[in-house]
Amino acid sequence: MVHFVGAGPGAPDLITQRGAALLQGADCIIYAGSLVNPALLGLAKPECAIYNSAEMTLEQVLDVMRRMEAAGKTTVRLHTGDPCLYGAIREQMDALDADSIPYDDTPGVSSFCGAAAALNAEYTLPTVSQTVIITRMEGRTPVPEREKLASLAAHGATMVIFLSIGLIDKVQEALLQGAYTQDTPAAVVYKASWPEQKIVRCTVGTLAERTRANGITKTALIVVGDFLGTQYERSKLYDPTFTTEFRKGEAR
Repeated sequence: MVHFVGAGPGAPDLITQRGAALLQGADCIIYAGSLVNPALLGLAKPECAIYNSAEMTLEQVLDVMRRMEAAGKTTVRLHTGDPCLYGAIREQMDALDADSIPYDDTPGVSSFCGAAAALNAEYTLPTVSQTVIITRMEGRTPVPEREKLASLAAHGATMVIFLSIGLIDKVQEALLQGAYTQDTPAAVVYKASWPEQKIVRCTVGTLAERTRANGITKTALIVVGDFLGTQYERSKLYDPTFTTEFRKGEAR
């Protein structure tokens, strides 16, 4: 059996209880290199075989999984955050399906959730934004034409940008081609929830400059939108005049 497990954003206590239990019982762990906190490997049994997938190809990862399955062993494929986002798990699952190797998927806390927690922020605020766009800048990995960053920026919604901090100048340029202005609030969160976490609050107009000034070149999320500002309306759900299934609103 192969268990895909989301390791969470970094802090070892942000892995799920199920994920931690699977690590403790695994005969083999294949983990996603520097993106996964090595403290999680401390949950492994002494005899557990451990592989760093940053040094491996897909074919090598699959070879380990097949050998472990043939020996009746259990493998945990440990991905950063939640593996459904930029985890390259589909190609692994398709290969396991072709070999009739059983697997399951245990979700984890994504780094975009970790970033919001670090910022003490809510991505969806009434009258500000009810949409969160999770995307990346085109680099060595292309994006579909209709998903170019400038096109998505036209919505002016809350945006969380992965895997793009090394292209920060192009990110800033693309954002300014959309609905965002020089003064739109933005932030860069480096290694959310890790001990070395760093937060840079800025605007879209100062995004590239402030990122460089803080020496951030990798392992960071870019978040953009007016949710980082101070203006919003309170939730209707908890408004005393708002009727719900569970209580009647007060007349005013």
